[in-house]
Amino acid sequence: MKLGIVGLPNVGKSTLFNAITNAGAESANYPFCTIEPNVGVVAVPDSRLDWLADFYKPKKKTPAVIEFVDIAGLVKGASKGEGLGNKFLENIRRTDAIVHVVRCFDDENVIHVEGSTDPIRDIDIIDLELIMADMEMVERRIDKASKAAKSGDKKMRHEVEVFEALKAHLDEGKPARSFEASEDDLELVATSDLLTLKPVIYAANTDEGGISDLDGNKYYQAVLARANEEGAQVLPICAKTEQELTELSDEEKAMFLEELGLKESGLDRLVKCSYTLLGLISFLTAGADECRAWTIRRGTKAPQAAGKIHSDFERGFIRAEIVAFEDLKACGTMVAAKEKGLVRSEGKEYVMQDGDVTLFRFNV
Repeated sequence: MKLGIVGLPNVGKSTLFNAITNAGAESANYPFCTIEPNVGVVAVPDSRLDWLADFYKPKKKTPAVIEFVDIAGLVKGASKGEGLGNKFLENIRRTDAIVHVVRCFDDENVIHVEGSTDPIRDIDIIDLELIMADMEMVERRIDKASKAAKSGDKKMRHEVEVFEALKAHLDEGKPARSFEASEDDLELVATSDLLTLKPVIYAANTDEGGISDLDGNKYYQAVLARANEEGAQVLPICAKTEQELTELSDEEKAMFLEELGLKESGLDRLVKCSYTLLGLISFLTAGADECRAWTIRRGTKAPQAAGKIHSDFERGFIRAEIVAFEDLKACGTMVAAKEKGLVRSEGKEYVMQDGDVTLFRFNV
């Protein structure tokens, strides 16, 4: 899973990236500090995997991972090549989802490229650039389909109609992800690799005062209302605080979060947001050699989940022996779970559930 961190210059993108990946990306008070995208691969925090590793004492513990890409700040005119526009847009195209960092704090010491704090204006600037880039893609698609439709191809004629409707939708300043159409037509639209089709998490970057009083934070409330309108996820976060957390021990971190009234770090919350947004879950495998978390899409059946481990597992799939993590933890051991009948034998049609502790049986 690859998430692109985007936003206007100086909204806190690189500070957030540094905090969640601890990768040390350069962060400075001027636009285009980030020119080439920084890439950081981070482990997905999972207390279930930690418990299994404590129990099995394996030679290796392997968490699921997420790749974060810190993409250069955007400016007006990016879709026409302004600033680092073309490179910016191409980098977004390679991601699964967008983490759109929006500045929700005032600070005269940190220059805002637009001169003032206004999160909705900032969102509109980036949305407009992405929509304009998509308009070009859609127009090319219409042109290509129109030429093919001249031969009387009904399928191509229908494609022209669908993309003409999408073009009108984009022309109203609305992203492709909010375009309403039949399931078949939406599948057709999905073949066009549009930037505004990508799911979005708005990371509302506040200061320390703002994160502790979200109800009274007018900037955050504006972003929340916008996210609700779009059906997007919104994540309040204080990038500066997250960066400070990376320098603390686990014990100090827990105390610091408690003082701020937060139960989890921004990374933990961002991971959960990302999983929800992309419809992802994790299943677990455990033993003396390795305890590991595997990321799959919600709705994946057992043989395809087995294929994540090795193609032979899927090809020769016989059955999956599964126990829900909470049942295993409550019983204390796999033997006790089996005695209580909590370890199930599932076949090819079984749909994997989040937290399934699984042993695949196969034969090739």
